[in-house]
Amino acid sequence: MKNTAITKTVQDSLTPNDVLQDLLDGNQRFTSGNSQATDNSALINQTTGGQFPKAVVLSCIDSRVPVETVLDQAIGDIFVARVAGNFENVDILGSLEYSCKVAGSKLILVLGHESCGAVKAACDGVELGNITEMLSKITPAVKKSAIEVDGEANSSNSAFVAKTVENNVLLTIDRIRENSPILKEMEDNGEIKIVGGVYSLKTGTVNML
Repeated sequence: MKNTAITKTVQDSLTPNDVLQDLLDGNQRFTSGNSQATDNSALINQTTGGQFPKAVVLSCIDSRVPVETVLDQAIGDIFVARVAGNFENVDILGSLEYSCKVAGSKLILVLGHESCGAVKAACDGVELGNITEMLSKITPAVKKSAIEVDGEANSSNSAFVAKTVENNVLLTIDRIRENSPILKEMEDNGEIKIVGGVYSLKTGTVNML
């Protein structure tokens, strides 16, 4: 049973590779039906005075991808930043910088997911209120996929959508490095790792890119 929260000593002892493996092991437990039992009351009590999460996950808001659940993580284990389409902006970048530079997290996981509604909308050029500006962040991935995938460049082409989901994750990682000198330096120094994956709605598996 998970009844001990991460301490500063434990956080300091972890490497970025340790943390990545821990999240993948958690996803394996989730998909095999062996998610750990947790003593939430104990974890709440232990984290009242502070937190030392090992990772920060940038994910989509999709209700079918509850991040802590699919990675089998508990209270105090990970930071989660969520926005439709799992892209970065200045607020997300600040949140990632806080997670790693200030709070000591060792890993940034950009987590896209299969059949993402935001990606599909960007593929179709949807325009509606503030959604229009939001989808513009995904447009670079749409344009990249249009060169790489045969067939129609819209949401009716499942291969095009899948490639755009992947490209959106990879381009988001590129922009995190480009727009955050703090995180770029931390990664170059081996203090953190920035990685990407895609969650399968069919299997519950996180597939790393």
